[in-house]
Amino acid sequence: MTPAPSGGFTAQARAAAAAYAEAARELGLAPDSAIFRRIFLKGPAARLKALGAVPFSLGPGEGPVALSVVRQPPLPGGELTLLAYHAQGPRPLRKRRLAPGHLSVSAGGLRQVWSAGLNGRPGLTAAEQTKEIFSDLAGALRRAGGTLAGGCVRTWLFMGDIASAYPGMVAARSEFFKRHGLTRATHFISSTGIEGATGGAGCQVGLDAYSVPGLRPGQVSYLNDFSRLCRAADYDVTFERGTRVRYADRSHYFISGTASIDKAGGILYPGDALRQLKRTMGNIGALLRSGGAGPRDLMYLVVYLRNPSDHRRVAAYLEDNFGGLPLAVVRGAVCRPGWLVEVEGVAAAPGKTAGLPRF
Repeated sequence: MTPAPSGGFTAQARAAAAAYAEAARELGLAPDSAIFRRIFLKGPAARLKALGAVPFSLGPGEGPVALSVVRQPPLPGGELTLLAYHAQGPRPLRKRRLAPGHLSVSAGGLRQVWSAGLNGRPGLTAAEQTKEIFSDLAGALRRAGGTLAGGCVRTWLFMGDIASAYPGMVAARSEFFKRHGLTRATHFISSTGIEGATGGAGCQVGLDAYSVPGLRPGQVSYLNDFSRLCRAADYDVTFERGTRVRYADRSHYFISGTASIDKAGGILYPGDALRQLKRTMGNIGALLRSGGAGPRDLMYLVVYLRNPSDHRRVAAYLEDNFGGLPLAVVRGAVCRPGWLVEVEGVAAAPGKTAGLPRF
């Protein structure tokens, strides 16, 4: 939900809340189907205090919802964009707080854990904050009967100043993963690492995560097309390009933050955001096809732009090629200065796999 960029912060927040409520009514979404929300903000998170009279809640009976707030200004302008995730079906959802920042969602035999707003403590280095927030996540998964290696499907890492925080985050994550059985010989976790402040002063690293404790062997596979992309681990960054999770009735695809990269790990088309976007979307299509899906199966995209001046050309291309697909386009610097655009997304494709649980 991206309101028109006029009328100031409170007016835009009210407009987003109204559009969200109307969309929920049109889709027949009950309040308790709400699971996760991320708010992309132009200003600091403290501005949300002004939303006390304009809650994004869908009303009584909603129950707990995982909430992520990140300072990434919507483009081409405006104060905020709302991304909301819901799920509902014949089996009722059971939602409960595992711990601060962690929401358990169960339906039938499936359990999910949504973790949001895990922020590093001021006074710690980026590496120390990374270790602390991943320890928080691993502890929550243990309480849910799972492990980081066996249950975490997707992470998002936000850094207020990516140029200074990224090296420490990468090194600390690699060390933490190794201690928890996540290595090049096993697997890593799909991820986005992008610039965006999530906490107060001194918070260098923030974390959101999606996990499914109890995933079965063979239920998860990892996506790549080596004719277009190398493994991220080839240049010592420990994440997967994409992850496929199979269920009895479908597969879900989680595409990591993807950029204009070649099969050797090099940057393609430096200085040209539109050509970088075209290469990026080609890479995403290749990742999906490697798992039996395609761009037609995408459910939404988040597009991060380094330079707001590139928005017009980027938006025109997305409208021409992905019109109708829900999009959030925000300002967020990518880890390498030469990358002008990064894109992530989620896809879902129907399919039958006997012996697996239904989603």
